[in-house]
Amino acid sequence: MAHRFNVVAFYSALDAVRDARGQNWKDVAQQSGVNASTLSRIGQGKKPDVDGLSALLVWSNLKAEMFIADAVDGGVEPLAEITRIIRMDNTLSHSSARIVEDIVKSAYNRLKSE
Repeated sequence: MAHRFNVVAFYSALDAVRDARGQNWKDVAQQSGVNASTLSRIGQGKKPDVDGLSALLVWSNLKAEMFIADAVDGGVEPLAEITRIIRMDNTLSHSSARIVEDIVKSAYNRLKSE
């Protein structure tokens, strides 16, 4: 069975890290050592080369296996994982985390059935 790297999910996660750090894509390119053109290609759904991928993984503290469908531990339900991550975010108060969780659950469940 071929293990497929989900480039769209990877780019979205990179974008979330970039945004959380208050940076632009030029900052990402400079700090990671990856060409801006590589970031643009990834944004268009093209797979990065191994060196670019490893540099971006180091820069973002993301793990490659997070983006390989077959490597996900035990088939964790996406909503359970999202909820766990929200609750582990120390920048959110308990009530704020609950609000974010409720919004995500509501949107996820509504869109999942479509």
